[in-house]
Amino acid sequence: MNKKVILTLVLLMTFASWTYGYTERDLLQKAASLEQLKSALIPSRKWVRYPDYADRSGWDALMGENRAFFISEGEKYLDYEWKVVKATEHLEFARSSSSSQVEPSYGSNIQALYALFLAEMAEGMGRFIDPVIDGVFAFCEMTSWAIRAHLSAQRVGGSFPKVDDHVIELVSGDIGAALSWIHYFLHERFDKENPLIAERLRYEIERRILAPYLAENRFWWIAANLSAESGGSVNNWNPWCNGAVLQCFLLMENDPERLAKAVYKTMWSVDKFINSNHDDGACEEGPSYWGNAAGKLYGYLRILCDATGGKVDIFNNQLIKNMGEYIARSYIGDGWVVNFADASAKGGGDAQLIYRYGKDVGSTVMTSYAGYLRHIAGRLSPDAGRDLFRTFENLTHWDEMKQLPTEFKNPPFTWYPQTEFCYMSSSQGFFLGAKGGFNNESHNHNDVGTFLLFLNRTPIFIDAGVGAYTRKTFSNERYTIWSMQSNYHNLPMINGVAQPYGAQYRAKNSSFDSRRMTFSTDIAGAYPPEACVKTWLRSYKVGKTVRIEDRFTLTKSVAPNLINFLTSGQVDISTPGKIIIGIDGEKVSMSYDKSAFEAKVETVTIDADSPKVWGEAVYRITLVALKNSLSGTYIYTIQSL
Repeated sequence: MNKKVILTLVLLMTFASWTYGYTERDLLQKAASLEQLKSALIPSRKWVRYPDYADRSGWDALMGENRAFFISEGEKYLDYEWKVVKATEHLEFARSSSSSQVEPSYGSNIQALYALFLAEMAEGMGRFIDPVIDGVFAFCEMTSWAIRAHLSAQRVGGSFPKVDDHVIELVSGDIGAALSWIHYFLHERFDKENPLIAERLRYEIERRILAPYLAENRFWWIAANLSAESGGSVNNWNPWCNGAVLQCFLLMENDPERLAKAVYKTMWSVDKFINSNHDDGACEEGPSYWGNAAGKLYGYLRILCDATGGKVDIFNNQLIKNMGEYIARSYIGDGWVVNFADASAKGGGDAQLIYRYGKDVGSTVMTSYAGYLRHIAGRLSPDAGRDLFRTFENLTHWDEMKQLPTEFKNPPFTWYPQTEFCYMSSSQGFFLGAKGGFNNESHNHNDVGTFLLFLNRTPIFIDAGVGAYTRKTFSNERYTIWSMQSNYHNLPMINGVAQPYGAQYRAKNSSFDSRRMTFSTDIAGAYPPEACVKTWLRSYKVGKTVRIEDRFTLTKSVAPNLINFLTSGQVDISTPGKIIIGIDGEKVSMSYDKSAFEAKVETVTIDADSPKVWGEAVYRITLVALKNSLSGTYIYTIQSL
């Protein structure tokens, strides 16, 4: 098997991970059949709620205080020289394991086109029309709108674009949707210059997005083969790409039959994503992916609801609400979040998106959280980057956001029984997030049973998260990256053996007791046979102190057990039986049995590709068992100083 095929397979396995179960809810297909959809779809794009380009008073009102901002952003690109994506930029991705995923010239063109278009919509005087036309033409002339990291989905694979093999992925989908909005608003204005401009734009959207989507199901994110029988799941790519495709069809397709067929296909496909989610609504990928998972699902559902005059509306479904509230419940404070998997430890989410989602599902948890985020941010930007629909919606709800309350307080605990995430807080200022799960979650780290701990919103024990995405991140070398490995999480190495990657490596009997504020999970199954572990019951109890207990039985004891803890604070292990950790004015003591362990500490340098949020280094504390035992109990007690 050649390297191109191996890389493609690893990419697919990483993105489209297997989970505990797939539930055929099919909420969208139950909301409307194809025949019902045909009569529900509002014709002639009359569902669009934004003013026409020529309605200058309407756009002045919509832009409001943001009008000058968008005009000034566009003015930066009035003399922009549109860049050619060079062949060598594609070749470099195959040559270098540390290449960025988006070609610099492509990223610059995207930024310029969006800024110029929004500036013209804000000003409406034609000053930006010629630069926008140049930008449209530059995109029409590109061989592919897909980024090089995703061209492995071509039939020939690789990272070099094939002119007649168009890949619909995250970036190409976004570009198609943006160009569809540009065509919708400006095609008549373009026609005054030359009718061939809008004609060319329509031609390119048709051959790059509309025709490929209808013709086949080969793109993995469509998830055509997922079912209750096959099991499996699909991640944020599904609502993200389907949402972009939906916008392209709704804005560009004039044939009612073809439009209904395409929209229904997106419903069928997005049902696969909804079916892949647990009833508890937790996002396996973590808070920094929420905006591209549940958040993109929300955008898709909002557009579909608008386009059908509210006849396809599933916002009252509890699962959809649970998926939204995850982002608020995963917030710790001062910008910190529970960051399992590839998520960053910083970033509480997009306040404007959270508000709209919360409003539509009737969640005061989300709307109050959005008000809090807006308050601490001071001022928000209406610019949502590549997602023009979000930008328009930000403007539409701009004044509403100002009226939101600013107080937000999370509940003392949150338990996700299917995803096996547990969050617990105490009046003494402790916050603990722990997990069970398995080692093929979406954006997986080998981390079954790990935890993170905060005191007064200050990180004590951490999950390092993920560093810069490179080709290595989504290759068969993924688990050579230190931050992906279980021995760089707050976990044991049993008999000197770490957790491996694979869906079969999972926790069992995970449970939460809200009265005792205790979470427990048996992580023995997350280790391979050579760990010789029969049971390893890890439990966490949060109160005045935090008590962590490991109760285990082994079939054989061949090497000392190692208990690892990761921190970004300063570590003092000079007193046997006690570890002192200090960071940002907070200090804790972790006690352990000095007759059972020797403590060691190792500095882990943060290099160019490592997570940046922790500064220049993090520290791995290792408790090395002094004797080999077939069974036993280890207890670690953490208290504030």
